[in-house]
Amino acid sequence: MEFDIEKCVKMFLATKHRRWRQPKQNTPWVVLVLMVLCLSNVANVRADPHLWRQEGWTQTDFSKHLIEFSEILSGGPGKDGIPPIDDPKFVSVKAERLIADQEAVIGLEINGDARAYPIRLLMWHEIANDTVGGVPVSVTYCPLCNAAIVFDRRSSGNTLSFGTTGKLRNSDLVMYDRQTESWWQQFSGEAIVGEMTGQKLRIIASRLEAFSLFKTRHPDGKVLVPNDPSLRAYGRNPYEGYDTSKIPFLFRGDFREGINPMARVVVLRDVSSPIAIRLTHLRDVKHIDVSGVTVSWKSGQASALDHTSVAGGRDVGNVVAQRIGVDGQLQDVPYDVTFAFVFHAFHPKGKILPDT
Repeated sequence: MEFDIEKCVKMFLATKHRRWRQPKQNTPWVVLVLMVLCLSNVANVRADPHLWRQEGWTQTDFSKHLIEFSEILSGGPGKDGIPPIDDPKFVSVKAERLIADQEAVIGLEINGDARAYPIRLLMWHEIANDTVGGVPVSVTYCPLCNAAIVFDRRSSGNTLSFGTTGKLRNSDLVMYDRQTESWWQQFSGEAIVGEMTGQKLRIIASRLEAFSLFKTRHPDGKVLVPNDPSLRAYGRNPYEGYDTSKIPFLFRGDFREGINPMARVVVLRDVSSPIAIRLTHLRDVKHIDVSGVTVSWKSGQASALDHTSVAGGRDVGNVVAQRIGVDGQLQDVPYDVTFAFVFHAFHPKGKILPDT
């Protein structure tokens, strides 16, 4: 069977940022199969440094890479087609009126500087370059993985600034730094292509939490707001129903046996070997101790990837991960709440607790 690659690309680009919906029951399955095959062929054609250079990646050193180029798929947009936030604007918690209490935000506090980054904004921008408490950071969110991760932007003596490549690997955002145009995996914070290959960004502890919890913890904190409220449909979820679909979008790997690939898991970063905890189990037991880390759950956070609105999703709860620091006090440690297929793709031998 032959495919018109150019036509497929144009169709995909035209629909990439329309609302994601699960296929209706009357959608012919042959059409869905053709769409998947089409995207697969597009990805194979585009996984080529010669073509990437024609797309504008003239400064990327493709002679250095940790992964096979065939693992990288086009997500549709080109370089910074999903525009990062480079000049973040904030208002006080008390002045914010649009964000619902149950809406998810990435809560970050460094050296007494507390800021909330609403998923309603990061859904459309994926990266916010900022400086918090004197530390240069990139606050990132990949909707297809529900991975909310904050990085220290300093690496090898340089302060980097990040943008979106428009590429995906294992359905996860591939970022790039503007200083060397190296490509970085968002889930791991590791440079996978280019001059910086092999370098890893430090992950900074943050919380994916309901806005109500951030307000309680930081009543004098700040909240990220749009520079131009009309630029995107902020508050709307363009991936409606994604986290209850049967399979992930634009993913070509295998799945872990014994767990739904779209099941949420809590990935612990501050442990010696990769470990994830089923969110349903954590919800049932409320807290669990793993490798010296205490992980707890409480209700009150709406799934950003469920309903047509970010605020209208079902309650998936809030997670906190902490360990006792050198001062004897509990301190937050890095974690993120992602999908089982993501954890398995990057850690195929990693443990998912409890074992079944």
